[in-house]
Amino acid sequence: MTAPLYEARPGTPDTQQCMRRRNLSRVMHSVAAEGPLSRAAVARHIGLTRAAVSTLVDELIRLGLIEELGPQRPGRVGRPGSALVASRRGPAGVGAEVGVDHLAACVVDLSGEIRARAEVRVANRGREPGPVLGELAVLIRQVTDQAEQEGLRPSGLAVAVPGLVARDTHTVVRASNLDWHDTDISALLPTDLPLTVDNEANFGALAELWLGNDTPADFLHVSAEIGIGAALVVDGRLLRGTRGFAGELGHVPVRPEGPVCPCGGRGCVEQYAGEEAVLRAAGIGPGEDRVGLLAERAAEGDKDVRRALRGAGSALGVALTGAVNLLDPRAVVLGGALSRLAPWLLPTLERELKRRTATPADGVMVSRLGPDGPLLGAAHSAVRAVLDDPVGVGG
Repeated sequence: MTAPLYEARPGTPDTQQCMRRRNLSRVMHSVAAEGPLSRAAVARHIGLTRAAVSTLVDELIRLGLIEELGPQRPGRVGRPGSALVASRRGPAGVGAEVGVDHLAACVVDLSGEIRARAEVRVANRGREPGPVLGELAVLIRQVTDQAEQEGLRPSGLAVAVPGLVARDTHTVVRASNLDWHDTDISALLPTDLPLTVDNEANFGALAELWLGNDTPADFLHVSAEIGIGAALVVDGRLLRGTRGFAGELGHVPVRPEGPVCPCGGRGCVEQYAGEEAVLRAAGIGPGEDRVGLLAERAAEGDKDVRRALRGAGSALGVALTGAVNLLDPRAVVLGGALSRLAPWLLPTLERELKRRTATPADGVMVSRLGPDGPLLGAAHSAVRAVLDDPVGVGG
């Protein structure tokens, strides 16, 4: 998979300086993803001469973005090269997530390691955005303080939200499951860091692209939580739509005369396959880790739970049919909390897809990231801003 690299603005000549920044990015991506590597190994990875790579590496060391660990494989014949790794100090990315029933924040370093994390369970539906984001700010300060004690310098903050975010803005136009409308996150979340706000399904899809095992460059990611969202990745890039609203799978009607949805429609797939709908159909009330309880009871053969999961899988399969027929993805990736229930969701989901699609995707993959996808995608997006442009962001 080709990493997005520094690109000059449209209309800017492809100068020697632009090429240098692009090559610095290529070195950073290579070392961050594959390190420890010698200079010679980096040169082989990215197709530049060893002399050119040495110059670039020296600059990245001066910027504090790469560290030398000393000789690599000292028993090897010939002069050993120094092992290069992404710095464990310096720039880092901060990710945060507003969920319907939780808040979370984490810090990820340049190599992708989580260096600090905090999460609280809290019912956010119907709460005013100000107090919710105030509590999120406390978690962000907690993890950034911890990271700074380890020598890290947060360089960007990305926030995942369960709602529609207007493209290239910080505004949540609508988050039905929170009952938020036209909410400017930047006005309510105190931070001095460069801020990005995006839909949780988009960040979940990016996490799959960057961190998933054998995830193709073209796939449809389904984030099944209390709400259901989707995101489409084409040729390794997120397809956002004109306004940034692509992926509203949860509000595709599967039964037009069904129950009223918070979005104002009727019979939306969330009313049958969303977390709360499945719990309700299974007869499971309030409590901690209710999805875990669903999985436990399903494994024990509970008939009501298995019936609820079959129904959810069927509804999700019907909703996905249109998307698969229209978009022709290589694969469908099931993420979010309900990915833990894949053994009981997939049979009816895949049956509906097979029955209703002319050219079905290669198959439904289950995310190994599960409910952590949106938070990790947010944090890694802030990290990749440094990897993509080490001079402009990391220097």
